[in-house]
Amino acid sequence: MELTSEQLAQFNRDGYIIFPELLNSKEIKILQSEVDRVSQIESEMVVREGEDETVKIMFRLHEDNGETASPAFRAAACSPRILGAAQQCLGDNNLYLHHSKLNMKSAIEGSAWPWHQDFHSWHLDGIKEPDMATMTVVLTEATPINGCMYVLPGSHRYGRSDPRWDDSTAYNLWVAKTSDMKKFFKEFPEPVPIIGGPGTAAIFHCNLLHASGHNLSSEDRWQIFFCFNKCANRPNVVENPRPDFVRSTNWTPLKLSSNDSIINHAKITSAN
Repeated sequence: MELTSEQLAQFNRDGYIIFPELLNSKEIKILQSEVDRVSQIESEMVVREGEDETVKIMFRLHEDNGETASPAFRAAACSPRILGAAQQCLGDNNLYLHHSKLNMKSAIEGSAWPWHQDFHSWHLDGIKEPDMATMTVVLTEATPINGCMYVLPGSHRYGRSDPRWDDSTAYNLWVAKTSDMKKFFKEFPEPVPIIGGPGTAAIFHCNLLHASGHNLSSEDRWQIFFCFNKCANRPNVVENPRPDFVRSTNWTPLKLSSNDSIINHAKITSAN
């Protein structure tokens, strides 16, 4: 997929690009089936929340080994529509995945993600430069009532803010301070919701502020995130590094697959 000059200008200016219907219905059904399979696995890479231990996050779906490895999601990550778009936005063909994660916001109870920049955490992994981008794909419809993601256009140009530690959810993280967010809301355009049916996607800069609310609807919301980094920007050595599933040590450049690799994988799997 070749991005237009207008799209690349928008990424540099606003920090994100939205792609309606990036993946088709057949591809989405294949990935949804993988979500059902992997969510049954007992692993530290499958994070649960609440009394009934509903799955909130699944990590490391893109690798070809490990408990949560999914050939279908690896095919998606290497698709020209996903990896190819990231290569163009970052201006580098040698990219690897710092991590992949699938957020599952359960009906009624799915918790919020406060405003944050991904590089709040990633620079602590030993990554020097904020030359990273994430492609996210909606796997079930995303709407304001079911806790869709919002982005704050242009906020990546501010740089990394001074965050605070938030431990209010099942997966703790560094988030933007309330006082800073009040200031940012005055300085930048209105937040933009990433909404649409399954297959809708967006790529965004690692310093772009983003958040999502509680899922108040009667349906679960699923969304996959592929977090790309330049191989030349791989992490430096740090004390007590986070686990491999959130701070990858596989820095081999990803290779572009064919545009129909997700469907071809499913055909091979069913034939076996």
